[in-house]
Amino acid sequence: MEKLGAYEIDLKGMAEDTCSYEYVLDDHFFESIEALDIKKGKVDVSLSVRKTAGIYELSFTMEGTVTISCDRCLDDMEQPISSEQVMKVKLGDEFAEEDDMIVVPENEGVIDVAWYMYEYVVLAIPMKHVHAEGECNKAMESKLSQYLCAQADDSDEESTASREIDPRWNELKKIIDNN
Repeated sequence: MEKLGAYEIDLKGMAEDTCSYEYVLDDHFFESIEALDIKKGKVDVSLSVRKTAGIYELSFTMEGTVTISCDRCLDDMEQPISSEQVMKVKLGDEFAEEDDMIVVPENEGVIDVAWYMYEYVVLAIPMKHVHAEGECNKAMESKLSQYLCAQADDSDEESTASREIDPRWNELKKIIDNN
């Protein structure tokens, strides 16, 4: 991962108790962070840093879209991103990630938020990402349908019933029925 100095927050040098930052995570950002799942995108990030009693609360608000692969047809698809995350940071002896707190070395007093923003974008992507119904690559869908074993469609009940069942399956069913 390339070091992205534009995403470093100087916690020790904060002049006020609250600071705000604006970022745009674009194609260059995702290339620099070496994102495997995200091909490109544009995500607007508002970051608010608030200092209270030695703890820094970083509030991220993210809105935008990223381009990822569809799980069904493997074509690129636009995935909307909307996320709000809060991260707590404190200064300490050495860098550490404790339960819900990140410790930054006090002698540095700087945190690079690039990787955390990337992680928050990835967390905002649903587990299953597929095109809306009818928008997948038609050639890939037809290829997939050739390899489907069974259709859940009710109109195919007659054709499914009329198909001959391999007698080996019947023998295996007898074993299951005996247990």
